[in-house]
Amino acid sequence: MATDVATDAAENPKAGAVTDGSPLRPEDITPETARAIYRQGEEAVVQVLCALAAAVMRLEQETVQLRRRIEELEGQLAKNSHNSHKPPGSDGPGGVRRTQSERVRSGKKAGGQQGHGGTTLKLVANPDRIVRHGVTHCATCRHSLEDVAPTAIERRQIIELPPLNVEVTEHQGEIKTCPACGKQSRASFPENVGAVVAYGPRFQAVSVYLLHHHLLPYARTAALMADLFAQPVSQGTLVGFQNRCSTRLAPVEAHIHAMLRQAPVAHFDETGVDCEKKLYWMHSISTPSLTAYAIDPKRGTEAMERIGILPHFTGRAIHDSWAPYLAYTACRHGLCNVHHLRELTFIAEQEREPWAAPMKECLMAIHHAVDCAKKQGRHHLTPQVKQRFYAVYQSIVNQGFRFHRRLDPLPSPSGPGKKKRGRKKQRPGKNLLDRLKLHQSEILAFMDDFDVPFSNNLAEQDIRMTKVKQKISGCFRSFNGAQSFCRIRSYLSTARKQGWHILSALEAAVQGFPLLPRPLLSG
Repeated sequence: MATDVATDAAENPKAGAVTDGSPLRPEDITPETARAIYRQGEEAVVQVLCALAAAVMRLEQETVQLRRRIEELEGQLAKNSHNSHKPPGSDGPGGVRRTQSERVRSGKKAGGQQGHGGTTLKLVANPDRIVRHGVTHCATCRHSLEDVAPTAIERRQIIELPPLNVEVTEHQGEIKTCPACGKQSRASFPENVGAVVAYGPRFQAVSVYLLHHHLLPYARTAALMADLFAQPVSQGTLVGFQNRCSTRLAPVEAHIHAMLRQAPVAHFDETGVDCEKKLYWMHSISTPSLTAYAIDPKRGTEAMERIGILPHFTGRAIHDSWAPYLAYTACRHGLCNVHHLRELTFIAEQEREPWAAPMKECLMAIHHAVDCAKKQGRHHLTPQVKQRFYAVYQSIVNQGFRFHRRLDPLPSPSGPGKKKRGRKKQRPGKNLLDRLKLHQSEILAFMDDFDVPFSNNLAEQDIRMTKVKQKISGCFRSFNGAQSFCRIRSYLSTARKQGWHILSALEAAVQGFPLLPRPLLSG
């Protein structure tokens, strides 16, 4: 047989390919090759058929793996802010074409509603300047009216900005020579008048306001100050304003952190930022009246320990169910259901799993029932209503598990006959079902406790400004600069929630007398 194989291989190279130990491929079988194998006898035919069967099995397994990989890639391409955790800024031009709105229709027509008072400009009682326009002649007969007193005055007002110029105040200190001893005595200057020429607290506050409230880059802030006030200022000077303000806000930051540790409900989130040409993580902790930001090279528990809020927090932590948050057991947890709605949208539209749409409807129905109860002044749902919602929720979860039991398991990415270490890969729908079952109490916490919000939108709204900053300025060049941004931004966001006038609050901080937030509001 070996002689025959060698002869056939010499005459037809493809004939040798089936018996030289290399993997047999179906495309290697030609009419000449098949006849050569047949001439070798029954044993050769059996070996070739077995090899062909093994090759077909390998191809089928590779096809299954490739099909699943295509599904994963198509799923990644289909993800956007509508059906995943991706931010709206990642959707690209044109936005997302939503196939179905998640809002519940109110039944009202678009636009202003009947009875809505609206807002308009109103006359002020004491204008800064009055310009009188007189009547000299009668508009009909042209008779002179110079000596006729007006019977009424029609008032119209123009709101305008005054000329934007800096005001320079010179401080002159007297120097006197004592006639008795001949020594000189100098007058004392105010504490904030140290250098020969310096910028005042309001000028510094406006600069920091533009840098950290409106997130302008240093160069554009310097250009704006020069254009508006005809006062050039260098970028290095702006950095000095920022650092001085940040230093004086250190006690406020510590005060905010202490109040957040005692909050009954707090929202947690994090996002990646570019700092010193590396990936850092911006963490935010929020309540309706407080905000704290912190930047760290790490994302998980190591960073949370350094920030020092969540490890000592005993209230209700609202987040997106990321595992490091759930590792803290001293507090209770509440999971963001807007994240769940997006995941369910993806699973229903892209994966075509039948249980996902009913689960969306269930969560939205519970949310609507809770909102209606709050508007009616109630503090909880009736036990019967809650029990009915629990039954529907659990029924849909069970339906989802039955659906996944009928699906073929995902192929091993390591290939046939090989085992991969670690947890076996699951479909996205199965991962979500596991979470819906394991964390049912955290997901439905908003139904059991009306102080718990349905979503983590507060944290997402607070941390969104970090992404805006990154889009405008690109990155943080230094870690110290990023820390200053976090501290000042914490103060500004808290000031807005507290109802303070932002510029006045910044001016007080620049002078060394920052405002402290009021006691916590209910979460």
